[in-house]
Amino acid sequence: MRHLLSAFLLLLCLPSIQAQNEPWKGKFEPIDNMIAPPNTYRTASGAPGKDYWQQCANYHIKVLLNEKNNTISGEETITYFNNSPDDLSYLWLQLEQNVNKKGNEDFGTFNNNVKDSISARQMQFLTRAIDFPAGYSIKMVKDASGNNLKTMVNNTMMKVKLNTILKSGESTGFSIAWSYPITDRSMYLLSREGYEYFPEDGNTVYLIAHWFPRMAVYNDTEGWQNQQFQKLGEFALEFGDYHVEITVPDNHIVASTGTLQNSEEVLTKAQRSRLETARKTFDKPIMIITKEEAQANEKTKAIKQKTWKFNAMNVRDFAFASSRKFLWDAQAVKLPTNTVMGMSFYPKEGLPVWQEESTKAVTQALEVYSEATFDYPYPVAISVNTSNIGMEFPMISFNGGRPKNGKISDAAKQDMIGTIIHEVGHNWFPMIVSSDERKWMWMDEGLNTFLHQRTLAERYPDFNSTTPKSIVPFMNGDKNILRPIMTTSDSELLNQFGANFYMKPTVGLQMLRNSIIGKELFDEAFKEYANRWKYKHPNPSDLFRTLEDATATDLDWFYRGWFFTTDHVDMELSNVKWFKVFEENSNIEDKNKNKKVKIAATEKNDDEQANGFSNGPEVITMTNTPDTAYGEFLSRLDDKEVRKQLSGKNIYEVTIKNVGGLVMPVTIEWVFTDGTTETDRLPAEIWRTNEYEVKKTFIKAKEVSKVNLDPNFEFADTDVNNNSFPKVENQSEFDAFKNKKKGK
Repeated sequence: MRHLLSAFLLLLCLPSIQAQNEPWKGKFEPIDNMIAPPNTYRTASGAPGKDYWQQCANYHIKVLLNEKNNTISGEETITYFNNSPDDLSYLWLQLEQNVNKKGNEDFGTFNNNVKDSISARQMQFLTRAIDFPAGYSIKMVKDASGNNLKTMVNNTMMKVKLNTILKSGESTGFSIAWSYPITDRSMYLLSREGYEYFPEDGNTVYLIAHWFPRMAVYNDTEGWQNQQFQKLGEFALEFGDYHVEITVPDNHIVASTGTLQNSEEVLTKAQRSRLETARKTFDKPIMIITKEEAQANEKTKAIKQKTWKFNAMNVRDFAFASSRKFLWDAQAVKLPTNTVMGMSFYPKEGLPVWQEESTKAVTQALEVYSEATFDYPYPVAISVNTSNIGMEFPMISFNGGRPKNGKISDAAKQDMIGTIIHEVGHNWFPMIVSSDERKWMWMDEGLNTFLHQRTLAERYPDFNSTTPKSIVPFMNGDKNILRPIMTTSDSELLNQFGANFYMKPTVGLQMLRNSIIGKELFDEAFKEYANRWKYKHPNPSDLFRTLEDATATDLDWFYRGWFFTTDHVDMELSNVKWFKVFEENSNIEDKNKNKKVKIAATEKNDDEQANGFSNGPEVITMTNTPDTAYGEFLSRLDDKEVRKQLSGKNIYEVTIKNVGGLVMPVTIEWVFTDGTTETDRLPAEIWRTNEYEVKKTFIKAKEVSKVNLDPNFEFADTDVNNNSFPKVENQSEFDAFKNKKKGK
């Protein structure tokens, strides 16, 4: 301890350390007190622990789609496995269809303002002037012995009281019969499922999702996840195996989660032959249902029925689409460990763009996401065309984007392709890496958008894609209404959740990959997270810890600022001083002349800033080091050699202020008088001892004409006007107007 004290006293002899005049906020302190502590279920490394467990639910379902009255009715048998260490006396099931029930009309409302010139549809959202039925009718709930089970329905959740305790390590089976009216999607805000009616030919496309009572999650962090469905926060679901029989009108075509088990009963010989051809075709989609066949189907409302049978293994949900309007194309996609069928289903109204682009986009997503995480493990990936939506389920997604009279703008086409890639990408997050969407929307939407944008950048380079600049307007917004990313799903404002839960996490991951960790190391860590948690239920802490664990990088400062605050990035290049060391053979008069020039004084004014480097350097004297400066060290530096190394060199002291609050790495671009440039990168850790202002000294052989911060806009700096020295004066609107009038 005495030696440390001596060293400390020696430090007191050095020039004074830069003071921090504003309160210390601990921006580099660990976030341990902000996230769940590790335990035997979830380790400190971010991996599942030796005692990690999760429940399982298998389903056998028979369902009937009644086209005449737009209803769904079904019976299901659930086998529920209690892998938890707890004994359970009751179970919770999700009843999402109840969200639109009249008694629950307060759920899912986002804008309750009545105003002049309001549209009829907006008024319908607010008042339900045209009433309609919605919600489940539960007809029976029985145990495996046929005995009734008592139930209690609380809005979108149903409690099933077991007749006998379900002990740890055991399973139980029970059956439910139910029905509900399928909702008209055009009458709902945020309608993720329902039907779309086509007046021209009198037909309907049915998107059947959230359609059967399904098990809520019971986990190690909160017990039952029985938070009510309020539309914005989506779902937390258990994995299991599904055997589903779907009965529809005879000339309907069904697109579904899972593998079709009875193609010989529901497809013609020609269609089955085309499907077999598609399984061996890797370069283009093959039409399974042609336009001519779809148009022929449209003309007749079938009286007979047909049952399609599907099996899906180890999925967390099940959805399907059904219509006589569907065209269907398919193509094989070869991945390193698996061959997948990419498929698209669309009405003739989607032509020609859906036939040209949909399955191609599915293929791009499968390839890029597989490379970034793990190979897509399921047999099919399906894109279904509908209106005004992008919604994901295991193996199938419902995607908007439709031409008008066969024509579509470039912007709308980009949007359509981006939607398909995004929704197919959700197969990884959260359909396999199964985070809790109801609680943390950003964990699936943000991670998925990150890879969705990467897919666009790599496979569609001409398209617009998200970059750090994209988030600047949001981060520069009103702090009174902004929320941190670490806000639960239903607590975000409707007009902000896209920026906060999709775009901001995406930009954060881009910065980690491109500018903070590095692509190779980040990609390994991201893949590690995906593989650790596939078919499991990760929490935010598991992601945070894994990225640190797999990169040996302290990222708590980044998580704290980017995820837990609404601070923004605004780095100010407040000062640059230019020095040269006095040399014995230099002109004394020049030295004295230059010492009078303070080209970057501490209290500089606009004139000094504008002069930049034109007044030349300040010449400084470098003295010999006194023996007392070395303390107990017997060795000495060669002062003459230090002078020799600095001879003729330019010394620049840079002062950078953190105006926005978020600490970030600093990238400095030097523009030399000969027109060449050079870049220095400083890690975020430079802010550890002073969170508001840092000084850094650089030696350059060449003379500098300009210095810029963040020249490639890597860190979402909200004000680039203070990023340069000499300061770049922006032209006022009045001056711009005058110059325009003068023809300048």
